[in-house]
Amino acid sequence: MSLLSVQNIGKSFSSYRSELHRFARWFGISAKPSEEHWVLRNVNFEIQPGEAVGIIGQNGAGKSTLLKMITGTLQPTEGRVEINGRIAAILELGMGFDPELTGRQNVFQAAGLMGFSSKKIQKVMPDIEAFAEIGEYFDEPVRTYSSGMQMRVAFGVATAYRPEILIIDEALSVGDSYFQHKSFGRIRKFQELGTTLLIVSHDPGAVKSMCNRAILLDNGMVIKEGKPEEIMDYYNALMAKKEETKIVQKVLGDRVETVSGTGELTFSNIQLYNENEELINTVRVGEAVEIHCEVVANRSVNSLVFGCGITDRLGLMMFGTNTLHTKQILHNVKKGDIFLYKISFLANLGVGSYAVHCSLLEDGSHIEKNFEWRDGALVFDVVNVDKKTFVGCMWNEMNFSVEKTKG
Repeated sequence: MSLLSVQNIGKSFSSYRSELHRFARWFGISAKPSEEHWVLRNVNFEIQPGEAVGIIGQNGAGKSTLLKMITGTLQPTEGRVEINGRIAAILELGMGFDPELTGRQNVFQAAGLMGFSSKKIQKVMPDIEAFAEIGEYFDEPVRTYSSGMQMRVAFGVATAYRPEILIIDEALSVGDSYFQHKSFGRIRKFQELGTTLLIVSHDPGAVKSMCNRAILLDNGMVIKEGKPEEIMDYYNALMAKKEETKIVQKVLGDRVETVSGTGELTFSNIQLYNENEELINTVRVGEAVEIHCEVVANRSVNSLVFGCGITDRLGLMMFGTNTLHTKQILHNVKKGDIFLYKISFLANLGVGSYAVHCSLLEDGSHIEKNFEWRDGALVFDVVNVDKKTFVGCMWNEMNFSVEKTKG
């Protein structure tokens, strides 16, 4: 049995010619609205216990509206939501805190609305106060709080007890880096204990590292669903999509290559070489390697910026840059020109599988003019042959020294 089932959900906002027509609709009397705007339509998905699902999409795609209907703060126009478990949600900063009440008083109010008794709230109050780490401000009116302080208290309340489903909107982007790390640490602990996670975020790192599935919303509809790295690659291409832009995803063995762009310039070949100029797909930790990218100009363009990066198996960028930052922009590129970019670097990476990302842009951003953007252009494995055993996604030589200072 699924923990959460969203069945044909739709939400519309209507305008009427008069208030009389609106009142008639409330009492079940047929009254056609003068204008009807659908924010969401025909949204269907299920989430199983223990899953971590990311909801992504551009602003206005309907993400927050969907979460509000799942939590019951907004009623759908059509369809239904079935929930089998207790939900804790952080949808908006402050969770409806009363600015005139103190943090402590707001905790009692918010936790009470979540269904907890005064005795249970009193029991966890010291933990919430300690987790928030706002000191004496905990007993000051919330109107004196910064946005980050409100977030600390709100998150402490929502996670005081481990829920079956934890729903988080972009609220966690507020606040300092320390508390973000602390919050995500608690979320990961909940995941290990079996909590299902539903998260809305524009942060690709959060979605790729924490979720095992992602759902892409666009114009109020689900347009794609699958592995987070594939969906995020498609989403990045969609953000740059103009009328003449194409987006294609190809399954190549055990990987998916996402290609998008207008096609004025394209990659004809992308390969990886060792320092002996031999084609390779396995690299030693710390080995000197070189990526060769052949580029063909199908049309003349004013400028060309080439970008390259390395991502891990989850699609998280390990490092990358482009020729705008290295001050190597090509100008007045003519149709028929062919260029060979060579990118050399030391593979100071951890053991695992990695992919190469390459892009051809008019300037430093793919949003304005994206000639061709390739995620998963080629894949290579990194193995440890001659380095001391280490963990992590990068290699660096660590030297330890110790001296006895007493006894």
